[in-house]
Amino acid sequence: AITFIINSVSASEINRIKVGNEDAKITIIAYESLTCSHCANFHKNVYPQLKKEFIDTGLVKIEFRHFPLDIIAFNASKIAQCRNDGNSEILETLYANQQKWVKGNNASEANDNLKKFIEEQGINIDFERCITDKRIEDFVLNDRIEGSKEFKVNATPTIIINNEKFEKSLNYKNLKKSLEKMI
Repeated sequence: AITFIINSVSASEINRIKVGNEDAKITIIAYESLTCSHCANFHKNVYPQLKKEFIDTGLVKIEFRHFPLDIIAFNASKIAQCRNDGNSEILETLYANQQKWVKGNNASEANDNLKKFIEEQGINIDFERCITDKRIEDFVLNDRIEGSKEFKVNATPTIIINNEKFEKSLNYKNLKKSLEKMI
């Protein structure tokens, strides 16, 4: 196989944002857009219980995949991915405070708000480098392409459990029922 090296680091060296036991029996893939209010609601109302009952106990691991629905979400995804440590901290902060940075009359204003928000939060990253890094850009776009092709993702959030699309209404009760059947 041929690996193309871009900026002396290959795209395969970008770490997926994930939480949980690497050897968990159940893998959840969450396709999300950082400007999506339903995704923010998932992080606020479903994810904390999911984390407590299933992820922290080692039964489930979750991978957050990028499915940006607009340029603002695309840039936010690049910011979330920027540290390349696989940690969900920046992603969680962006969802928890979505209303503070998802605003502006155009992409440029929204970008400025995103940058300001990152600085206010004390998140130590090189904003300009992050949103112009071609490897991260390709990684984010490839998530979206794979989601569309492999799982027919066309809305966010879309939850995939052990490679099966979760078709029920996305709330904790429904998710818990599905997961309990798999344990």
